[in-house]
Amino acid sequence: MKIGILREGKTPPDKRVPLTPEQCIEVQQKFPNVSILVQPSPIRSFKNKEYSNLGIKLNEDLSDCDILLGVKEVRIEDFIEGKIYLFFSHTIKKQKYNRKLLQAVLEKNIQLVDYEVLTNKEGFRIIGFGRFAGLVGAYNGFRVFGLRENLFELKPAHLCEDLLEMYSELDKIKIPPIKISVTGDGRVAGGVLEILEHLKIKRVSPESFLTEKETNPVYTQLLPANYVQRKDGNTFDLIHFFNHPEMYENAFQPFAKATDMLIASAYWHPKAPVLFTADEMKQANFNISVISDITCDIEGSIPSTKKASTIDDPFYDYNPETGELETAFSNLNNISVQAVDNLPCELPKDASLDFGRNLIEKVFPSLFGNDVDEVVKRGSITKDGKLTKRFSYLQGFADGE
Repeated sequence: MKIGILREGKTPPDKRVPLTPEQCIEVQQKFPNVSILVQPSPIRSFKNKEYSNLGIKLNEDLSDCDILLGVKEVRIEDFIEGKIYLFFSHTIKKQKYNRKLLQAVLEKNIQLVDYEVLTNKEGFRIIGFGRFAGLVGAYNGFRVFGLRENLFELKPAHLCEDLLEMYSELDKIKIPPIKISVTGDGRVAGGVLEILEHLKIKRVSPESFLTEKETNPVYTQLLPANYVQRKDGNTFDLIHFFNHPEMYENAFQPFAKATDMLIASAYWHPKAPVLFTADEMKQANFNISVISDITCDIEGSIPSTKKASTIDDPFYDYNPETGELETAFSNLNNISVQAVDNLPCELPKDASLDFGRNLIEKVFPSLFGNDVDEVVKRGSITKDGKLTKRFSYLQGFADGE
């Protein structure tokens, strides 16, 4: 079985890889029936020579491969008919900008295995870059705060050699007694908490966060039960909320009054209530001055996220009075926002190492074996020129409706 590692072709360029050079060697040792080819790339965080020096073959032509691994969407003109592809397709929510990609996958009889929907038999996701989105998103939040308040200036994460250097940057700063709210409890939130714990910021309960005065920085982690409530007045129920988000309304206002910095890392469903409204952001007691929106849902749960920012230009201000975006740190009455939508790209080497480890341990046994737990089957959006049963709801979207 031949495995090809694709050159990332999406713009802006992505420096991450599905497997590092050392991991390629590990895969070939662990799965003796597998050989790996790597398509040369000038932009990877791991250079071509790092692969070839370990004996991994570089080849422009991957048409002889059975399975092709990438990270972001593959360019339509680069698809090879009849192959198995693994990458983040960004099609499962009917993203219009990738309709043609899905159509091409079907036309070319490609089995598309999407990392985003690879799950274990309990239904939990087994792979992704969420942890690094959380790590960098929290770090960027403190970058915003330091620049806005003219207290300190952290080195941009993408200029750090690795996670270790990013942590060493945090060791140089002192955080004043601010109050930080973190939403969510998944992989992204886990990355956020790693940063807060590294900074030795005290964790407090949501109740204490609202009532206690602090002389040191503190944070609280908020779950849906803390920031939404049922419209009919009945008791909050998490499963009910997941199944009927439209029956809930936001209840974040008490935390908006107490929070200085918001780090948003909770998944948001379009039918769910927003975290707060644009009108609520105009109120005098809306205390949040810095928002690190890791989820980056444009015009979604956070009204100030009106566009995604970039690694090179990561921050902007939101004027709550006008609802317009302005230059970052141009007015202290504004709210300063970071909304980079490809945060893991700022630490491509560490993110790739983590991602490859999960591939090797949680995906490849099923991909190269008998798929007893149906990991690959559940994660396949298309097969044999058709949508699989689980993703048949995309048929109308694929047909152009």
